Amino acid sequence: MAPSTPLLTVRGSEGLYMVNGPPHFTESTVFPRESGKNCKVYTFSKDGTLFAWGNGEKVNIISVTNKGLLHSFDLPKAVCLEFSPKNTVLVTWQPYTNTIVSKLHLQKINDFVLSPGPQPYKVAVYVPGSKGAPSFVRLYQYPNFAGPHAALANKSFFKADKVTMLWNKKATAVLVIASTDVDKTGASYYGEQTLHYIATNGESAVVQLPKNGPIYDVVWNSSSTEFCAVYGFMPAKATIFNLKCDPVFDFGTGPRNAAYYSPHGHILVLAGFGNLRGQMEVWDVKNYKLISKPVASDSTYFAWCPDGEHILTATCAPRLRVNNGYKIWHYTGSVLHKYDVPSNAELWQVSWQPFLDGIFPAKTITYQAVPSEVPNEEPKVATAYRPPALRNKPITNSKLHEEEPPQNMKPQSGNDKPLSKTALKNQKKHEAKKAAKQEARSDKSPDLAPTPAPQSTPRNTVSQSISGDPEIDKKIKNLKKKLKAIEQLKEQAATGKQLEKNQLEKIQKETALLQELEDLELGI
Repeated sequence: MAPSTPLLTVRGSEGLYMVNGPPHFTESTVFPRESGKNCKVYTFSKDGTLFAWGNGEKVNIISVTNKGLLHSFDLPKAVCLEFSPKNTVLVTWQPYTNTIVSKLHLQKINDFVLSPGPQPYKVAVYVPGSKGAPSFVRLYQYPNFAGPHAALANKSFFKADKVTMLWNKKATAVLVIASTDVDKTGASYYGEQTLHYIATNGESAVVQLPKNGPIYDVVWNSSSTEFCAVYGFMPAKATIFNLKCDPVFDFGTGPRNAAYYSPHGHILVLAGFGNLRGQMEVWDVKNYKLISKPVASDSTYFAWCPDGEHILTATCAPRLRVNNGYKIWHYTGSVLHKYDVPSNAELWQVSWQPFLDGIFPAKTITYQAVPSEVPNEEPKVATAYRPPALRNKPITNSKLHEEEPPQNMKPQSGNDKPLSKTALKNQKKHEAKKAAKQEARSDKSPDLAPTPAPQSTPRNTVSQSISGDPEIDKKIKNLKKKLKAIEQLKEQAATGKQLEKNQLEKIQKETALLQELEDLELGI
């Protein structure tokens, strides 16, 4: 019988061993610790009942449930291990051959990704463009590879030097991140990135991301009905989209570059790792409520426990060779267990024991932090550098970036669609302009009220300018004219019309024009 909680496997300079999961966190007797630095690889079976590892001499297999050695093979050079879905075959990687069963004949295939899950198996293939022809991704179902109509779906696009293809769990759709090495507009040294959606029923679309900048991460929910994208120049935006590629919920902006759905799909963690400080936002994505905001500094690894309640973060070598160790969190932000590797040792790998879907039922989400005996380490808040000349002066609230709050993008009533980015900005500008005018009238009214104008005074027949400055009025008029032209171009593109290069460049300038117009109008 499988353990009630998943085991944790740890591999490092201290050897290979297992730790019991929450709430005990003691070393497990399922697997006797194997000391030494020769263990290069290990793996669990899909249901977590078998465990295999290679120690540089042999590849061994044990039963996790019976704690017994099942097989041992003389395979000292094995560097990759993988169990078959039914636990009947263990594949080891070293120079080996396979018998070809079926071939897909397609010229210049650059990449492919097999679909997850059971039969029928599907494959997504990518062919880069050449000589003015677009790149394309096609979806096939094994073994139907022959004939001009064998493809389930096809999506072509320009601006793609490489792609990342992500199948959803049910193998009904693929998300494609298309990237170029160089941004020809000069807006970013990351290159340009676009996100595309392709379904096995033939439907496809470009996912419209309302903020410019790189795409850091895209993840599918386990339900296969929605996905989350983290994108845009820092502070980055994060948005959930449905299968129509319409935004469902916008998490606003923040220091994040990764997203992780829980195994049950009801909790989403947005995190900022790598060159960010390890901030995490834990969200209930059924009700779109923030649960907690823990901080896991210097983390190089993140993984959800199969029970959907606990989280593993770790700092491993060779990514970082100092402060190695791992923490077990509850999603409410409490640290339940912490292990720091000695300063003369390294942690190389740590992972949860896998379990089949349905073993751990989803529980009701709680917002109250669970109790813990591990002391709470409040992260030190780094203060911004201030020149000596400003250190004795009061700190202003000026910000480099305007923060955007979370926003529910679902229609609130009837069939109303959420406002577009341009419509939202225009609405904000209109409200700000209206408020400014009301404030101006309230400022002038005390002076004008005591002395009403004489009846004989002629009325001014010249129309008043918007700002009182003809030059500013002229700039506002020209900006509105340009924005109107851009809206017309976007409408043409939405109908499928191929735009010219200069027209595309005009559309790319929309954000800058909107900002300039907003600055001018708010200065009225």
